[in-house]
Amino acid sequence: MAKPLMPKATAVWLIENTALNFDQIAEFCALHVLEVQSIADDEVAVGMAGYDPIANAQLTQEEIDRCVADPDAQLSMAESNMPPPTTRTKGPRYTPVARRQDKPDAIAWLARTYPDLKDAQISRLVGTTKPTITAVRERTHWNMANIKAQDPVRLDLCTRAELDVALKKAGYATTMEQLHQAQEEAEAEAKAEAAAKAEAADTGGFDLTEKPSRPPELPENPFDF
Repeated sequence: MAKPLMPKATAVWLIENTALNFDQIAEFCALHVLEVQSIADDEVAVGMAGYDPIANAQLTQEEIDRCVADPDAQLSMAESNMPPPTTRTKGPRYTPVARRQDKPDAIAWLARTYPDLKDAQISRLVGTTKPTITAVRERTHWNMANIKAQDPVRLDLCTRAELDVALKKAGYATTMEQLHQAQEEAEAEAKAEAAAKAEAADTGGFDLTEKPSRPPELPENPFDF
């Protein structure tokens, strides 16, 4: 069953204006029965104004009277002539105005760090258009002089998980795999450096593999200059 608009406010109104039991109100408002009881006891939604479901065409008085007469009955949402809201499934994601100037920076970072990422993948990650991506790639963007490549995750334009999914599809290692690889390489380098220092300490700090240099040749008569 569809959930009513403003469920808690609707529950407040039903508690204050009807004789419906907590189970009926909880079922209709998609709330837990204990939450409805807490609203009735002024422990939750204190001071919240009730939302009249009759005035807003979500319930009828006849439906409320039917359920009051039968405590086991469940409220049914009133049929509405309004068309159902449509869900947006395509197009770039919404980005807050304060973050929109960061998009070219994120595009530059993705194009430089992962050149095999497709424009469609960058568009989904950053929420931008293909002409903008092309302009940044070809360095013809109108604000190119001020663009500084930055990680879109740090700019809060996408999540780390979303970036990893795109990288996997493009044949790259995920960011976590790259981090582990970098850590392993750093540890191997540190171990090699420590081993070299230990070997140098064992030989008194001299490199025994180095060939001694020949002394300069002296003339037959050392006093003949």
